[in-house]
Amino acid sequence: MSTRVVPFTTADGRTGNLINVRGHKPPARGPIILVHGAGVRANIFRAPVRATIVDALVSEGFDVWLENWRASIDFPENEWNLDQAAVYDHPQAVKTIVRETGADVIKAVIHCQGSTSFMMSAVAGLLPEVKTVVTNAVSLHTVIPPVSKAKIEYLVPVIRRLTRYLDPRWGLEAPTAIAKTIVALVRVIHHECDNTVCKMVSFTYGTGFPALWRHENLNAETHEGLKSEFGHVPMTFFQQMARCVRHGHLVTTGTLPGLPEDFLAQPPQTDARFAFFAGRLNRCFSSVSQERTFEFFDRHRPGYHSLHVLPTYSHLDVFMGKDAATEVFPLMIEELTS
Repeated sequence: MSTRVVPFTTADGRTGNLINVRGHKPPARGPIILVHGAGVRANIFRAPVRATIVDALVSEGFDVWLENWRASIDFPENEWNLDQAAVYDHPQAVKTIVRETGADVIKAVIHCQGSTSFMMSAVAGLLPEVKTVVTNAVSLHTVIPPVSKAKIEYLVPVIRRLTRYLDPRWGLEAPTAIAKTIVALVRVIHHECDNTVCKMVSFTYGTGFPALWRHENLNAETHEGLKSEFGHVPMTFFQQMARCVRHGHLVTTGTLPGLPEDFLAQPPQTDARFAFFAGRLNRCFSSVSQERTFEFFDRHRPGYHSLHVLPTYSHLDVFMGKDAATEVFPLMIEELTS
């Protein structure tokens, strides 16, 4: 495969980029954008497994574009929120793909906070070129386990007084006294494996041992590689997500124009078809999150959208799992090619 990096600049001056991945033959299908979650990067879709979702899409003839938006750990720390990504990053990324390819229709695969922010854009009518979307883990509704709800409600206000960021890589090297204290606490609580970054991911993003995957779904190389695939995530994000959890669905910070005050108060301002994916064993966002968003979309356009709840998967193992190429990706490809 060949790759090239295409940078873009948002209207508020932030730099992002798109990694264009192509096979040996010119793509037979149109462009598709893949959008990562919080505190990771586009490389999260290219885990060291037998075949990645990128491999599967290229094999099906898609012109693949991996977006690094402002939450990417490939960029310097910044105190981002979902509104900024929705108004600035994703629309500009899509415009860049349109400019580079000449295509007027784009498909998307979106995950976690890449999904929430991308959905905000789509529902607000900011992504008219996007016509088919595979969304994983969470979209408009934010339902999390009870322990996570207590953590984000009571622990986040304490932590944000002590640090502006959390970073699972503190498990490798904790730079401050606060970071060292958090890592020590996590080591006391989490005994599920010997990978401290894996443990820190669970502390940062959810409830469980672990929270974002089932260990049995990952091969050893992927589990070890987690040490380089997670990084800084700002408390500004957790503050906004805490408000979303209280409401049960996405809410804005109210600081940027172009987004509705209530994302559920009107029909989605998009004619895209959505395929909602959720791991039944997700300990970051309950699969109920995707079920409720599917029901919302289905009420407005019955029979048009779809829902897949994967019984043996969690959160990120939907993409990084050692057997995802045979158990998950064919379902996604079917949605994207139908």
